Amino acid sequence: MSRTLSLLAACLLLLAACGSNEQPTLVGPTSSASAAPQLGEATTAPSASPPVSPSPKVSPPPRNGNPGGGAAVPADAKAVDTAHPNHVIGDGTPASCTSEAVVAAVAAGGITTFKCGSAPVTITMKTTAKVRNAHGPKIVLDGGGLVTLSGGGKRRILYMNTCDEKQGWTTSHCQDQETPQLVVQNMTFADGNSTGDTTEGGGGGAIFDRGGRLKIVNSRFVRNKCDSTGPDLGGAAVRALSQYHNLPVYVVGSTFDGGICSNGGALSSIGVSWSVINSLFTNNSAIGRGANPAKANTPGGGSGGAIYLDGNLFTLTLAGTRIENNKANEGGGAVFFVSNDRTGTMRIDHSVLRKNKSLGFQNFPGIFFLGAKDPTVVSSTVSS
Repeated sequence: MSRTLSLLAACLLLLAACGSNEQPTLVGPTSSASAAPQLGEATTAPSASPPVSPSPKVSPPPRNGNPGGGAAVPADAKAVDTAHPNHVIGDGTPASCTSEAVVAAVAAGGITTFKCGSAPVTITMKTTAKVRNAHGPKIVLDGGGLVTLSGGGKRRILYMNTCDEKQGWTTSHCQDQETPQLVVQNMTFADGNSTGDTTEGGGGGAIFDRGGRLKIVNSRFVRNKCDSTGPDLGGAAVRALSQYHNLPVYVVGSTFDGGICSNGGALSSIGVSWSVINSLFTNNSAIGRGANPAKANTPGGGSGGAIYLDGNLFTLTLAGTRIENNKANEGGGAVFFVSNDRTGTMRIDHSVLRKNKSLGFQNFPGIFFLGAKDPTVVSSTVSS
C-alpha cells in the first residue's frame, strides 16, 4: 500500500510540475500560439476545436452614409466576413501600420484587416497600392472603422485593372472577367489625387477599378481629387470600368464629401451599372467646363456634381440615399446620366436629392438624364 501511495504522490507531483495557469497565446484573429503574422504572410487556418477562451467583444465600426435610409441590402452587397483574415497589418501600435504594409497586403491578395491600436489612425500612402490580377480571388480591406488611407494630396490610393499587363493578364477577355473582386469596408479614403494619371482615360482619385467586381461598404471618402478638366474623365473618389457581366458596383452605407474633379465629384464610370444604397453625397463638385463633347475653345467637363455616368446599356439605382449640396459647372448638379443608345435606366427609391446646383443645364431638378425612359421615382424627394 505504501508503495502504491508513493507512486501516486510522485504522479501528482509530476502533474503539478507540468501544469500551468497560463493559457495559449492567441495572436490575431486566426493564428494560434505563434508569432504575429508578417506582411504578405498568410495566417494559420483556425482549428476545428472550440477556442480556449471566448473571443473578446469588438465594438461595431461607426456607421457612415445615410443610416436612416432604411433600404434593404441584398446579400451580395453586404460586408464580407473578415473574422479569419489572410493578413493582419500592424502589431497593435500606430507606427506598425505603414504604407509599405498596405501595398504588400493588397499585392498578396486575400482578406486584410488592421491592428493599429484602439484609436483612429491615418496611413499616408507613399505609393499607390495595386492589385495583382492573379491573386485573390477576393481582395478585401477592412479598417474596422479606425483606419484612414490617405493619398496625401499627391497620389491615387488604390488601383485595380484586369487589362493592365503590368499587373498580369489572367484571361483573354480582361474587360469581362469575374475576378479579382475588390472590396473595401469600414475604411476612410482621404486626399487621394489622380491628377495627371491618364491610365484608361484618368479619374479615380481614391480608387480606380477596371474589371472584375468592386464593392464599397460602410466607408468614407473625403477631399479626393482628379483632373480638373476633360470631357469624359471623372470620379474624384471612384472611377469604375468594365465590371463583370455588367453586374453593378455596390455602394452601401458610405459617405462622399468634398470631392473635386472635372466630372463626377464622387463617382464616375463608362458603361457600368451602380446600386447605391443608404449612402450620402455632399459638397462634391464637377469643376470642368465645356461639357461633353467639349464646346469650342473649352477643355470639356463640368457635369455630374456627385455622380457622372456615360455609356450605352447601364443602370443606376439610388435607394435610401441622400444627395445634397453638390454642384456642377455644366449639367447635373447631383447626377449626370447619358445612355448614348438610350437603353439605360435610373431608379430613385426612398431617397432625397435636393440643393444640387446645375449651373449649365438639367432636365430634372439637379439631374441631366438621357435614357430609355424618365427616371422612376418612388417615395422620394427630387427638388432644386
